[in-house]
Order: sequence, then structure tokens, then C-alpha cells
Amino acid sequence: MPAYIYDLAQLLHHLETDRPILVGHSLGGNIALRYCGLFPQRVRTIVAIEGLGASPQMLAARSQQSLQARWGDWIERRRVLSGRPSRRYASFDEAMKRMRDANHYLSDEQLQHLTLHAVRRNEDGTWSWKFDPYVWLQSPVDLQVEELHLLWSSIDCPTLLCYGEKSWASNPEQDGRAAHFRRARTVTFSDAGHWLHHDRRETFIETLQAFLRDPQL
Repeated sequence: MPAYIYDLAQLLHHLETDRPILVGHSLGGNIALRYCGLFPQRVRTIVAIEGLGASPQMLAARSQQSLQARWGDWIERRRVLSGRPSRRYASFDEAMKRMRDANHYLSDEQLQHLTLHAVRRNEDGTWSWKFDPYVWLQSPVDLQVEELHLLWSSIDCPTLLCYGEKSWASNPEQDGRAAHFRRARTVTFSDAGHWLHHDRRETFIETLQAFLRDPQL
């Protein structure tokens, strides 16, 4: 996580961007929120799509593990991932079908676009996903919950927290995390999952544009 935040900080530094608008999904939202809490005067507005990370329930369960257990589990899971072969699909259409199975909300246009940018072609003509499987693993070391709350409460710009009604992620308005923000509004998108900006694209774009036009809370 520190490396991700450093990457964002360096990107904005090199772009010489004056108080940008940040929009991030999931891990990207988590990174953007932490950056914004560290440098509250450098961001104009922020939109986090399911970007608060693990729910309070998940963090509470994790806290019951010993330090040795957390590190041991992380090391073992990395070993498993290192030996897992990349799945190969015989055709582009087969890869699209896999994406369709994973998210039935996608339109045909979205399905083709997302698959096109998510796969690479192997030398034998098959197709594989580009993502790094190690990203699935949460680091055994992170900020304490109180430190996260401190970062969130330090964010001084208008903040939009977006959540899908049918997502596995916990809604911050319901679990109490939204209360740690000074100027945050939570919007729940009905009949949408974790990828709500794809699942309800038109509604999300309308919500985003309305917030950017008038972000005052």
C-alpha cells in the first residue's frame, strides 16, 4: 500500500496537477482516500467506489489472529499463487464468456470493451488475463483501524462514497465508517454489485456529473 500511494503521489507531482479530482474503484479508491487523508489540501474532490477496504467485521476477525498466524498465512498463500499457472482460453470469445459469467449486468458493448483491455494473447494463440494474482493478497501489515479513521477524518474536500446494493462489500453508511468523514455522502446503487460503475453505468455517470457540478455537502 505505501508503494501504491507513492506511485499516485509521484504521478500527480510529475503532472503538476493543481488540486485534481480523484475517482477510484476498490483498491484504487482505497489508495486515493489514503492519499487524500495524507495531503488534504492537494485534492479538490474525491469519489471512492467501494474503496474503504475491509469491513469492520472483517477487520475484527483479522484482529483475532496472532501476528505469527497472519504472516504464516500470507507466506503460504503467496507460495500457492507463485505456482498457479495462468488460465488460458482457447479464443477471445471464450474469455468473454468467462467475463459474462462473472458479471451478468454487463451489456454486450461493455463486455467486449472490458475483455479486450483485460486480456493478452499468448504465443500459442490462447488468451490470458493480465491481472497480477498477488494483488489478491492483503498485506499482513497495515495501518491500525484508528490510523485509518484519522486519515479519513483529515479529508477536507467533498467526498462521495458509492456502494452497490448487491455487492459483497459493506456499506459505510450502515456499518458506521461514513461517520469518520467530515464531508461525505454515501450513495447506494440498486441492483448493482462491486463493479457498480459498470453494472449501472448510466446512473453512475449521472450521479458523478451531478456531484462534480455541485459537490458542496
